[in-house]
Amino acid sequence: MGAILVNINPAYGMHELEYALNLAGISVLVTADSFKASDYRKTLYDLAPELKAGTPGKIKAQQVPDLRAVINLDTEKHAGMWSWDEFTGFASDVSQQEVDKIQSQLQFDDPINIQFTSGTTGSPKGATLTHHNLLNNGFFVGESQVLTEKDRLVIPVPLYHCFGMVMGNLGCITHGSTMIYPGEGFEPKAVLQAVHQEKATALYGVPTMFIAQLAEPEFETYDLSTCAPASWPAPSARQR
Repeated sequence: MGAILVNINPAYGMHELEYALNLAGISVLVTADSFKASDYRKTLYDLAPELKAGTPGKIKAQQVPDLRAVINLDTEKHAGMWSWDEFTGFASDVSQQEVDKIQSQLQFDDPINIQFTSGTTGSPKGATLTHHNLLNNGFFVGESQVLTEKDRLVIPVPLYHCFGMVMGNLGCITHGSTMIYPGEGFEPKAVLQAVHQEKATALYGVPTMFIAQLAEPEFETYDLSTCAPASWPAPSARQR
């Protein structure tokens, strides 16, 4: 539909969220109601108090002036927000002809995604990415790993980041590989169980994740042999 996806770190606090919303000019925010210790609904009401008395889809908030709609994934209805079911129900208001017209105007080099840097050396920067960039990133990462439709990839890395969203999701989609998500957030034991139970052929992660998995008291009880390099298919002549 041409909308630009802006990935937001779910660990952001109110001030970080305000910064991201305003820097990227975000008009529609899709959010969980809460996760672990984070109460996203409270954060949004504190950031945009106008939300509580506002009409869903017609928000006018002083601190985040570009924001006009919030979609909450919770099953319950909350003030000023659309539920996911309400939002998807609007699909009947748009004809297939309108969708076809919009899609015909989109180009491969149009911006489609904004991802924020970590902000280690300053405020996070919004990196703008295109269809062509994202799809090829996922595709060639899959090519370098020689992924096939027989592979089963465990993806415990964040989906708000390129690692999970692009190298994970798109890498699998472009190669027909199976995507396996151990849980809503990273839990070492859940990752090991997923590899063991699903007979995964590959596992994504960063050093701290692997260290946490190795430290699991029951590590030796899990069969991780399907992830061994010897089980990977030999690259084709083209890939060599």
